[in-house]
Amino acid sequence: ALIICCAGYFARENASEIGDGFADGYRKALPWLASALIVFALLLPFLPFFEGRRNIDIAILVLTYIMLGWGLNIVVGLAGLLDLGYVAFYAVGAYSYALLAAAFDFSFWVCLPLAGVFAGFFGIILGFPVLRLRGDYLAIVTLGFGEMIRVILLNWVSFTNGPDGVSGIPRPSFFGLEFKRYPPEGTESFHQFFGLEYSSVHRVIFLYYLILILALITNYFTRRIRTLPVGRAWEAMREDEIACRSLGINPRNTKLSAFAIGAMFGGFAGAFFATRQGFISPESFTFLESAIILAVVVLGGMGSQMGVVLAAVVLIGLPEYIRDLQEYRMLAFGAGMVLIMTWRPRGLLAHRDPTIRLNAGKSS
Repeated sequence: ALIICCAGYFARENASEIGDGFADGYRKALPWLASALIVFALLLPFLPFFEGRRNIDIAILVLTYIMLGWGLNIVVGLAGLLDLGYVAFYAVGAYSYALLAAAFDFSFWVCLPLAGVFAGFFGIILGFPVLRLRGDYLAIVTLGFGEMIRVILLNWVSFTNGPDGVSGIPRPSFFGLEFKRYPPEGTESFHQFFGLEYSSVHRVIFLYYLILILALITNYFTRRIRTLPVGRAWEAMREDEIACRSLGINPRNTKLSAFAIGAMFGGFAGAFFATRQGFISPESFTFLESAIILAVVVLGGMGSQMGVVLAAVVLIGLPEYIRDLQEYRMLAFGAGMVLIMTWRPRGLLAHRDPTIRLNAGKSS
């Protein structure tokens, strides 16, 4: 404890100087860093030091939280709306996929966009009651919404199977090729088509690339939408809602769009979670999940895409590798959070600057 306190004091005393220099270097290196990370992520399952199903499973888990963090970053980081019930959209996406696949025998590729649409619809439903709320009041209402969805899933037994959850959720295939040792008669499995020896790791690697593609699409969409009028409206509302009204920006539509689009990406992540697990229950969507996703956004730096990646690796990936430490794992987790928030109170890679600036020209 003494070491942690001393480190925290040193970090606080030097935070400004270190932080400014770090921020300048980060901005210059960002394009190269992003490209290197994408290449690294594409090669990750085949790197010698990363072999094994456990490592790939952890990478899938980290990417899932990165995608969730980017979705919540739209609501919290860009629009400035504190949402403590984001797990509700995660749950809606997961249950939408599971129930649609079970009832109508839809494929993953059909259910995935539908899960996002349903989650976005619930985002609009949440948005209407909170249009006039801000700060703590908004947080309380969104927290209640998240718990309300969980309780509905828990008690609507005839529809969601209640606490027993939904099992036997279909797994996605690779262009019709199943990842089974013995495929149905008249069909080929993945390993037979490519002449490989059967391995259960094939499906795990496929899921890794699937969530990687979904996460990259989320990142690309989010970065592009920030430069559009709706993205600039989110940032303006985050800074000063009253000034937004005076500029003719409609706060109602701006907030609803943030909730809907952020919820949509949560729904996509939920659909992937359902197909990866093969089983879902209300216990998978507690408030703790919302808190973890929010911690990823806040510790990474609200509004920062790369910050979410870094925070997800630190908060989700590293604790998985130190599970053998048992209770010391949570001690290290808490100490890390204290040091991060002392050193960088606005997040590891804070990004609050406007996406677009107006440069005043000099008159000659």
